[in-house]
Amino acid sequence: MPDKIIVNWIREKYTAIEADLDERARRRWAAAEARSLGWGGIAAVAIATGLSDRTVRNGIRELDDPDSATIDRQRHIGGGRKSSETEQPDLTEALLDLVDDSTRGDPMSPLRWTCKSTRQLAEQLKRQKFHVSHAKVGQLLQARGYSLQANRKTVEGKQHPDRDAQFQYIAKRVKAYQRSGQPVISIDTKKKETLGNMKNPGRTYRLSGDPIKVSTHDFPDKKLGKAIPYGVYDVTNNEAGVSVGISSDTSEFAVDSIRRWYKRLGKKRYPKAKRLLITADCGGSNSPRTRLWRWALQKFADESQLQLELCHYPPGTSKWNKIEHRLFCHITRNWQGIPLETIEIVISLIGSTKTKSGLEVHAWLDQKDYQKAKKISDKQLEYVNIKRSEFHGEWNYRILTSK
Repeated sequence: MPDKIIVNWIREKYTAIEADLDERARRRWAAAEARSLGWGGIAAVAIATGLSDRTVRNGIRELDDPDSATIDRQRHIGGGRKSSETEQPDLTEALLDLVDDSTRGDPMSPLRWTCKSTRQLAEQLKRQKFHVSHAKVGQLLQARGYSLQANRKTVEGKQHPDRDAQFQYIAKRVKAYQRSGQPVISIDTKKKETLGNMKNPGRTYRLSGDPIKVSTHDFPDKKLGKAIPYGVYDVTNNEAGVSVGISSDTSEFAVDSIRRWYKRLGKKRYPKAKRLLITADCGGSNSPRTRLWRWALQKFADESQLQLELCHYPPGTSKWNKIEHRLFCHITRNWQGIPLETIEIVISLIGSTKTKSGLEVHAWLDQKDYQKAKKISDKQLEYVNIKRSEFHGEWNYRILTSK
């Protein structure tokens, strides 16, 4: 289909002068417009003006050959073949009924379980005794603002009533920390990556006909294992540290990643830091409901002598966490189309990620073996010096140094 903007642009011009043109002038004007657009111009002009593509082609022949026999041909006003929608007044309404979203819930709808292609729409209209081609169906849809659309992930499911209030609370805490020169980090685990010569989505430039050859099947290789990138993004400095684990994504792994960032980057960037604000989602290894998460944070608070403040995004809103759109998306773009054969390649590609805004990424290997489902007893949990906020204490709390 031609570009919608171009079609609308041509339609506006044609509407402005249509009343002053006879048949021959319309034909030749349309031909001149199509020729000026180049490839695809005939289709664009035909859709915009309602003239047939044959009429536009005849006009082009007339421009190329002024002595053509068709130059003097001109019908009376209203002459010529009528459009499908003129001959069949109910055609457009019947078509729009088929593509209307409201029909999806009707189990008796003829397109309930089919893809609404122009050919299938035309077939359904023919069953309703209309005479129409799939090309005409496409023209009618585009003229009424329809276009091919892909799914978009925007529906988040049931929203918590205090979702926006929590966003505002996090924003206020971030600004308060930044004003006082204290560090603010956004944390999360990126998708686990199976290592090996396997297809990685995306494309990269190579000589034509020489794609990277990868395995036909993406079966995990136990010897190579998997890579688990855990990111710690410094919101103020646009800098990140990513620990790449090879064991399990546990709460201890998450806190060790924060600890590694602080020792290697945080201390240098914030030598006078007394507090650390951590924003995270509500699930996975950094879930506020996990005992091991709170216990491991307490150990880190005691080691670093930092007061840790945690602010979690409400369930179902993890994409709002800054690390998602300021770090992880750029890492994915940086290694697209490149098989992640070894852990060294993963670390190298993460560490080489950069953006025009100045993002700097450091990557480290974490070879520690983390135990899954590690239990924290009630006695151990008593060791955690936690102070919960009055506003949603399950999401907002502080881990103070030991009692």
